[in-house]
Amino acid sequence: MKCPKLLSLLFVWCLLSSFINSEESDGIVGVWFTEDRASKIQIFKQDNHYFGKIVWLKSPTVNGKPILDTKNPEEKLRTRHILGLVFLNKFVFEGNNSWAHGEIYDARSGRTVSGKMSLKNKNMLDLRGFIGRPLFGKTVTLVRAE
Repeated sequence: MKCPKLLSLLFVWCLLSSFINSEESDGIVGVWFTEDRASKIQIFKQDNHYFGKIVWLKSPTVNGKPILDTKNPEEKLRTRHILGLVFLNKFVFEGNNSWAHGEIYDARSGRTVSGKMSLKNKNMLDLRGFIGRPLFGKTVTLVRAE
């Protein structure tokens, strides 16, 4: 008799723990302001990876023309618009409010660096870009816009 009770208790615990883990892993999903409030980033989940794209720019044009990805090392991509650009790629939830193993494309320089993110609280997200090891990099703090 104890075995069925233990199995059902274990089953309930697994269900609850997967729900809590899913809720925690999706804690970064939403729209975020950059530190200077010059743009908004939408972070979304696709196939257990997290991505971020630029959904709003304070100044989306220069001389009446949309800002383009002119520094991209791939010549064919230099005509794409910055607005709508997916620049955070393939982040994976690691637990404990951390996402890692992602890439950050910096349109200002045309470089792609490694990245990780950590949720400080439900409204503040640290985004760190680095080359090699996280020790050598830069962190910016995003603030939830919603």
